[in-house]
Amino acid sequence: MSGEGTDRDGSAALPPRRGILLAGTALLVYALDLVTKVLATANLEGRPPVRVLGGLVYLDLVRNPGAAFSMATGMTWVLTLVAIGVVVAIVWIVPKLRSVGWAIGLGLVLAGALGNLTDRLFRAPGAFEGHVVDFVSVFGPGGQYFPVFNVADSGISVGGVLIVLLAVLGREYDGTLTKTKKQRAQEQEAAGE
Repeated sequence: MSGEGTDRDGSAALPPRRGILLAGTALLVYALDLVTKVLATANLEGRPPVRVLGGLVYLDLVRNPGAAFSMATGMTWVLTLVAIGVVVAIVWIVPKLRSVGWAIGLGLVLAGALGNLTDRLFRAPGAFEGHVVDFVSVFGPGGQYFPVFNVADSGISVGGVLIVLLAVLGREYDGTLTKTKKQRAQEQEAAGE
């Protein structure tokens, strides 16, 4: 019989706070993505780009059949399957998740994947082929200087950068630090003595 506060294998049980943080981050950003897309389609359809912040940002409705930066146009069903795979992978990691940074990063990526997946599944022209609603264009209208994007794309980008930064710093999703080659060599040397 395991004691209170431990798992069946006797290891210390951690409260599922990191999973809750991941889910909360994902739900917040996913909801923001859905609301902004509804507002964009309701208010920007058939209108010229709306200049905001002195031209720093333009609100310009675009239906994107491809991935970020308009890559993989015509491969919408493949992108749909990739998004489903990303969602499954993140859900699989949740029970092992112990890092706050990874929880936030994965939550952002999950929200972005779900936001764009929702468009691909439920928007025209049909399931698995739907076009993603993009509406934010920076420095000029129509993706003139930078591709038009949405909140989901921002979540994927910011979450991805955070995850890469954590990996470069040696932080693992389970809360451990990655050992350097030098540390591993020292451990092997000490074990061999």
